Amino acid sequence: MLLNKPYDGLEIHREDKIVYARFIIAHQVLSTCRVAGGLRDNIDVLYNHQSCEPVGHMHQRTRRAINDPAGYRRMICDRFDLPAERCATLGTAANMHHACIETRTFGDLIVTALCTGGVEANAGRVGDPAAYMETAEGFEKVPPNAALPGPGTINTMIFINRPLIPGAMVRVVMTATEAKTAALQELAVNSRYSEGLATGTGTDQIAVAAARTGHKPLTSAGKHAKLGELIGRSVHRAVKAALALQNSLTPAGQCSGKNHLERFGLDREGMKTAICRYLNKAQAALLRNNFTGIERDPVTVAAVAALVHLQDKFTWGILPAACRGEVMGAFAAQIACAVCGDYARMTPFRRELSDVAGGVDGAQVAELACRAMALGFSVKW
Repeated sequence: MLLNKPYDGLEIHREDKIVYARFIIAHQVLSTCRVAGGLRDNIDVLYNHQSCEPVGHMHQRTRRAINDPAGYRRMICDRFDLPAERCATLGTAANMHHACIETRTFGDLIVTALCTGGVEANAGRVGDPAAYMETAEGFEKVPPNAALPGPGTINTMIFINRPLIPGAMVRVVMTATEAKTAALQELAVNSRYSEGLATGTGTDQIAVAAARTGHKPLTSAGKHAKLGELIGRSVHRAVKAALALQNSLTPAGQCSGKNHLERFGLDREGMKTAICRYLNKAQAALLRNNFTGIERDPVTVAAVAALVHLQDKFTWGILPAACRGEVMGAFAAQIACAVCGDYARMTPFRRELSDVAGGVDGAQVAELACRAMALGFSVKW
C-alpha cells in the first residue's frame, strides 16, 4: 500500500509488518543498519520492520535478527520481494500501523520524517548503567546489578529531496537526535534505569536518505540552517505522534503526580501506600477511592513537578546542598496547599515539612511528596 510520496523520487509503502521507502531516483543513505550501515551509495530500499511483539516474544526469527542480521534481512526481503543486497534496515517491536510521517518544506526544500516509537520499558538517559559488554565472543551481561533492557525503541527515517555533503549527512543525525530528545523532555519521559529524565532508548536506530539530484549539495543541517529547522520540526512532531499511538503517551496524559515521581521508584500502588501511611484509616480509604482525581489535579501536579525539578537542580549542582531542607520543605508545603486548597496554611506546612526535607536521593524526595499530599488531604475535609 502506498502511504506517501513526499517528493518525486521517493515512495513510502506499508505491507503487513513493514514500512519501506523505495527510491525512484538515487539517494545517498547513512544508517545504523548492522548489515548495510554507515554511508552508502548503493541503497534502493530503506525499511523498518516489526520483528516481534513488544513484551514476552523472543522467538526464533527475533534471535536470528540479532545473531544473523544478513540472513534475517534476506528472509524479510524475500517475503516482500525486495532486493536484499540493496536494502538498509531498521528493526523494532513497534506496530507499523503506528508509524507517523511528517513533512516540512521551505521553498523547494522538502524534509520528511517517518518514526515508530515505544518507550514504556526501555527509556533511558545517556550515561545510565549499561547491561552488556561487547567482547570478541559476543555480548556479556555486566554484573552485578544492571537492569536488563525492556521493550522500547524509537526508529527514525529522514528523507531530503536535495543532496548533502557527507559531513552534513552526519549533522542530520545530530539534529534529529536533539529533536527526539526534545520530544521526550516535553513529554517528561522517565528513564527506566536511573533517576533522570530519558534522552532516548537503548535500541534507537536512524537512517538518513538524501536525493542525488543535480543540485549543489547542501553543507549544513545544523540549527542555524533552514534544513536543520525542517529536520527538527518534522522529527519532533513524528516522534510525539508515534508515541501517542504506540504508548498512548500524550502531554495531557502526563499531567500526573505519579508519572513525575515514577523515576524515583514509585508506582501507582506504592504512591497510594506511601500517602496512606500518614493518614488515619477513614482518610486512607477516602484517598484510595479518589486517588486518580487527586494525583491528576493540575495544581497538585504542578507542585509535584516543581519539587521533582528542584531535585534535579540539586543533583546537577545548580542549587547548593546547604539549602536543600529550606527549599524542598517550602515546595513540599506547596504540594500540601494544592491538595487541601488552603494556602493560608503554607507557613505551618512549611515548618513541619522542612524538618523532614533533607533527604538527598530520589526515594526520599518521593516520600516527601507523598507525606505532603497526606498532610494536605488530612485537613481538606
